[in-house]
Amino acid sequence: MRTRFAIKTHALLERTFPERRLFLRSETDTRFIRLRPETQAIAFAGATAVVGWAIVATAILLMDSIGAGSYREQAQRDQVTFQHRLNAVAAERDARAAEALAAQARFNSALAEVSAMQSQLLESESRRRELETGLDVVQATLGATMKEREAVRDQYAALRRQVEEGGAALAASGDDSTLDFLTAALASTAEERDQVVADAQDALLRADEMATEIRLMEEKNDLIFRQLEEAMTVSVKPLDKMFEAAGMDPDDILDEVRRGYSGQGGPLTPLSFSTRGEDLGADASRANEILNQMDRLNLYRIAAQKVPFASPLKDPFRFTSGFGRRWGRMHEGADFAAAHGTAIYATADGVVVHAGWQSGYGRLVKIKHEFGIETRYAHNSQLYVEVGQRVSRGQKIAAMGNTGRSTGTHLHYEVRVGGRAVNPMTYIKAANDVF
Repeated sequence: MRTRFAIKTHALLERTFPERRLFLRSETDTRFIRLRPETQAIAFAGATAVVGWAIVATAILLMDSIGAGSYREQAQRDQVTFQHRLNAVAAERDARAAEALAAQARFNSALAEVSAMQSQLLESESRRRELETGLDVVQATLGATMKEREAVRDQYAALRRQVEEGGAALAASGDDSTLDFLTAALASTAEERDQVVADAQDALLRADEMATEIRLMEEKNDLIFRQLEEAMTVSVKPLDKMFEAAGMDPDDILDEVRRGYSGQGGPLTPLSFSTRGEDLGADASRANEILNQMDRLNLYRIAAQKVPFASPLKDPFRFTSGFGRRWGRMHEGADFAAAHGTAIYATADGVVVHAGWQSGYGRLVKIKHEFGIETRYAHNSQLYVEVGQRVSRGQKIAAMGNTGRSTGTHLHYEVRVGGRAVNPMTYIKAANDVF
């Protein structure tokens, strides 16, 4: 069976691949190699397989090259788009920083204007009190003058009756000296009466002038009160929202600041116009309410310096990674990339509690702030502060680097509250509308 199959296969192959002989001739001998159909078929199949593999491999490489080129072009386009987007974000950040500086300048200017208006209000209130006291004196003097005028008028009438009744008798007796005395006394009394009347009229005019001046001053004070109340509303409300946006209770924050700044006296002390326990009145109540708002504004100003409501960088940078899970692990801060050696600044007032190397963080600065807040600045190339040093917001503390567990030059910035890491962008964004 096998022999018949082999014979048929040989006959079929011999039609396509007839037997060939390959002669090899040398100088002394001639030899030949017989190429059987089976051998030729195997060689042809092998050559066909090699050529087919080469064609397929070439096609695969060509398609991969074309696909890789498309991917590279797409990656380049994505990179360009991402770079444009980063540039736009950087431009927006710079614009917001400029707006923050302008807002801070307006805030300081408004605070100075409010202080000036407060001083003006206090001076106006003192002047009003002086005028009220003067008016009381004038009214008392006017009352006494009116009584004197009535007494002089009665005296004048009595003398006039005496002159009229005794004038004829004195003239008949020829006693001119008595008549002259009575006439002189009558004239003197009349002059005194006229002077008293003139003084009374002057006192009435002065009282009217003082009443008009008091009324104008009250209107001016009311205008100042309204301007101060509007200024307080515009200034305090955004600060309330800023602390609430950062997840902080404004009243708790202000109470804690107030405990640390408990001294009293000076222009922000509540007014007290009465020493007899009387009601201060509407104006005094409004003044005290404004002073309370100014005190709240001042406490906010102190608290804002102690909370990290600022960016740790002032130079252009790229925001490369945010707070949250990354590559299966928790990223407890925000990353900002910029040139090597870029200055890094403290984001709030505080005390340096660590300035040195720490595994993973590289060269690290830790700053302890009020309200249980701590900020961390990692991967620095240089440190400019020492442990125990007190720093202020905006003070240069380090230079950006690539130390520790880092893939490139950048700043790893953390904010921790009560030891727990929170998103630092919450504080930076919360201050965008204020500073």
